[in-house]
Amino acid sequence: MTKIPSPNQRMFWIIASAVAAFVYFFGLTIPLLGPDEPRYSQVAREMFERGDWVTPTLGGFHWFEKPALLYWLQISSYNIFGVSEFSARLGSAIFGLGTVTSLWMLGRTIREHKPEFAKWLALIAASSLGLIVFARGASFDIILTFPMTAAMVSFFVFDRKAAGEGSGSQILPLAAFYFFVGISLLAKGLVGAVFPFAIITFFFLISRRLPNRVFLLSLVWGGLLTLVVAATWYWPMYQQNGWKFIDEFFIQHHFQRYTSNKYFHPQPFYFFLWVLPLMTLPWLPFFFAGLWRFVKDVISKVKANTDREASLPQTLSPLFLYSIAWLLVPLVFFSFSGSKLPGYILPALPPALVITTFSVLRFISGNEFRSRVTRAIAIATFVIVTATLIFVVPRFAETDSVKGLIRAADLRGHSSLKVMTLYTVSHNAEFYAPGRLIRDGVGKQRQLNNTGELVESLRKEIAASALVIYPLRLQKHVLESNEINAEVIKDNGEYVIALVTPKL
Repeated sequence: MTKIPSPNQRMFWIIASAVAAFVYFFGLTIPLLGPDEPRYSQVAREMFERGDWVTPTLGGFHWFEKPALLYWLQISSYNIFGVSEFSARLGSAIFGLGTVTSLWMLGRTIREHKPEFAKWLALIAASSLGLIVFARGASFDIILTFPMTAAMVSFFVFDRKAAGEGSGSQILPLAAFYFFVGISLLAKGLVGAVFPFAIITFFFLISRRLPNRVFLLSLVWGGLLTLVVAATWYWPMYQQNGWKFIDEFFIQHHFQRYTSNKYFHPQPFYFFLWVLPLMTLPWLPFFFAGLWRFVKDVISKVKANTDREASLPQTLSPLFLYSIAWLLVPLVFFSFSGSKLPGYILPALPPALVITTFSVLRFISGNEFRSRVTRAIAIATFVIVTATLIFVVPRFAETDSVKGLIRAADLRGHSSLKVMTLYTVSHNAEFYAPGRLIRDGVGKQRQLNNTGELVESLRKEIAASALVIYPLRLQKHVLESNEINAEVIKDNGEYVIALVTPKL
């Protein structure tokens, strides 16, 4: 019999939901950070200004690194709210909460603890560090994670219906699965389809059973549905750009990125073995406890030599095994990749949070004090994140972003001057100085390596002066140059912007 929650408990869940939503949308106006946020946001701006929903460009040159879903979200936001940091990140925040909602729906498939498991899973997911951080960034990792999570949840719902648990049509969740796989292809390319089918295959293997006839037949009509969804961008993209798109998008940014260090993100094989657990903070001990209990239960099952599902321990239940398969496929795949970034492993975070929730419920079972402490940890996490966004992140953003430097120069009447970078490259300036950066023949932002190259670039651009961004540590070298006059406008503690003219 399901325990009826008290009014206080119901109020907590209502407040927690509101607080989570607030945190995910709070502080999205902070300057764009890192090399990717400003570039992706500028790509979307150029598409928005051209009215082009198909071909991504950066600085007017083709930019075929990623599919269009993030850009579509940003363009939609630009249309509604105007071009801004908030608009650039809004879609990511919505997809972050979409991931939480998908996990809540997954939790509702659990016959035991329903709806308690769903509530706790949603709370733990919403308050996990990995989801909070990546849902705040204008990047593709969370854009892939939501539709992939929705796809995996849809398949599990189908699988439980096929096993006789739950009522209703099996076709609807299957159709949702194939639809979201198509969306995943629009989110980040081929992994959006490779991962879901690899996870399902692995799940059947470790469950030691075969897929049913309904699923096998769905591969035909479902595959067509996936292709139709993905073709909304891939087909017009190919029509407009032909082999150049195939070469850059699939060959270079899929296969070469995976098999080599062409894009300069080398990390050791075990990199994601510590990155993924850190993403579960503040629930890390529960995640490890869940994995440890799983290992012990596997050993116990092998010793008992039993195949009866009814006698399986909780960590060998269908959902737990499904989560193990869901976690291991991207973890193993990306561990072998020649290029590694922390966000790559984000699609493995949702199953890690399912495993974590099993441990949390075991910890608080029948103990109101432990339940209150656990709820307090989640709320405290939201409070700490909010405080960090108010007092810490803006200071970091001031030195990481050139927004303040460009604004200071523009306020002095230099908004029409070219912006050049000396001894560095500022990807951040892509968004804050659009159309003003100098590039090489293939569209890459040009780094000037000495003041002689700077003077040469000024002559090439037929410009008497330009705004130049360079590292603060090289201030003395620039000011003492015999080739240029530099008038310092502002520094942010990391970089300097100066008005530079050649010496006669």
